[in-house]
Amino acid sequence: MKIAIAGTGYVGLSNAILLSQYVEHLVYASSSSVYGVNTAMPFSVHQNVDHPLSLYAASKKANEFMAHTYSHLYSLPTTGLRFFTVYGPWSRPDMALLKFTKAILAGEPIQVFNYGKHRRDFTYVDDIVEGIIRTLDRPALANPQWDSNQPDPGTSKAPWRVYNIGNNQPVELLDYISAIENALGKKAIKELLPLQAGDVPDTYANVDDLVEQFHYRPATSVSDGVQRFVAWYREFYGE
Repeated sequence: MKIAIAGTGYVGLSNAILLSQYVEHLVYASSSSVYGVNTAMPFSVHQNVDHPLSLYAASKKANEFMAHTYSHLYSLPTTGLRFFTVYGPWSRPDMALLKFTKAILAGEPIQVFNYGKHRRDFTYVDDIVEGIIRTLDRPALANPQWDSNQPDPGTSKAPWRVYNIGNNQPVELLDYISAIENALGKKAIKELLPLQAGDVPDTYANVDDLVEQFHYRPATSVSDGVQRFVAWYREFYGE
């Protein structure tokens, strides 16, 4: 049996790996937030990620640590997928795209942090799902070249791997909002605010390992992805 789980912190991962004796491969959700204070772009799974900026990021890194421990102790193949700013239909109501769309249609202001200068590697949900399916079908392998004197943070001598799943094309937040405005045919009222504590200015995914090992690269443009979301939103909410 192969299973994929959403990243729900310690409890979610712990419950899933209680099934380890029955599982061939565990794929779990990590996050681009683990890169924390890193500024070397694009973010690579082979960079050190020991300096998170939020408790959420720390919990995601803890998931990766726990998965590695189970891979080492029980030879359970585990793969962590670091998602980069996922958006699309059926998103949580507290996510930016749904909040912005709802507010713009209602003529209400939207809060735009860092004065809209954030850059995010927005990744459409269908691209994320395709990445999950491709990695799920190929259990993680140990890296025979792994060297404890020069440890590679993205692999291990245990059957443990992590991969970035991102669009590999960062977009400024103001441009993302413009895509929403274009899809809705209505301008946003923007409340420009400084950077929030615990947030990072930019994210940018290096997906070379995903391309090399799974022949896959997320490719949905922000313009197309937002258009699809707005079409779903109008139908679902009857707007």
